[in-house]
Amino acid sequence: MSTAALTSPGATGAVLADLLPATTASRARVRDAALVLGGAALTGIAAQIALPVPGSPVPVTGQTFAALLVGASLGTRRGLLSLALYAVAGMAGVPWFAGGASGTGGATFGYVLGMLLAAGLVGGLARRGGDRGALRTAATMAAGTAVIYAVGVPFLALSTGMPFGRAVAVGLVPFLIGDVLKAALAMGALPAAWKLAGRRG
Repeated sequence: MSTAALTSPGATGAVLADLLPATTASRARVRDAALVLGGAALTGIAAQIALPVPGSPVPVTGQTFAALLVGASLGTRRGLLSLALYAVAGMAGVPWFAGGASGTGGATFGYVLGMLLAAGLVGGLARRGGDRGALRTAATMAAGTAVIYAVGVPFLALSTGMPFGRAVAVGLVPFLIGDVLKAALAMGALPAAWKLAGRRG
C-alpha cells in the first residue's frame, strides 16, 4: 500500500495526525516532533482545569480527556512520546500536572502513568478505525479510561495507605459521570473530524 493511500481520509491504519502534509522524511520528523510537543502542552494546559472533589485527593480535570484525544489523534508512537514527555517534564519540575503540581510524590501520579499507557492503547485502536464512528469512539475512550483507572486507583491506595475499596470510592466512582460526558464529546468530535477531512480530501 502506498503512503498516499495509507494517509488518505478513508484509509484504515491512519490517524488524524497522518493527514497533515509532510512531503519529505525530514519534514515528517519535524511535523511529528511538533505534534509530540503540542500534545504534551495540551495535556498540561488541560490539567490546569481542576475542580476539587469533596473527600477525595483526586480532582476533576481536563487532563484525562486531553490525553485520550492526544492518543487517538496522534497514534500509538506519537501519543506515547507525547505523554511520556508530559510525565518526564512534570517529574523534573514543570508545574503542569493537575493544579500546577509536579514531581512523583503525589497520590495522583499513578493517573499520569495510566494516561501514558492509555494514550498508546487509544492510538493503536484509532489506527484500527476506533475513532471513525460514534460507537467505536465510545468503546475506544472507555478502554483508555479503564487503563487510567487500572493504574491510578491502585497507586492511590498504595501511596495513601487507604484500603483498595476506599480508593475505588474516592478515586473512581465520583468521576464516572464526567467520563461519560467526555466520551460523548469524543463521540462527536473525532468522527466529525474524519468526516471533515473526507470532504476536504
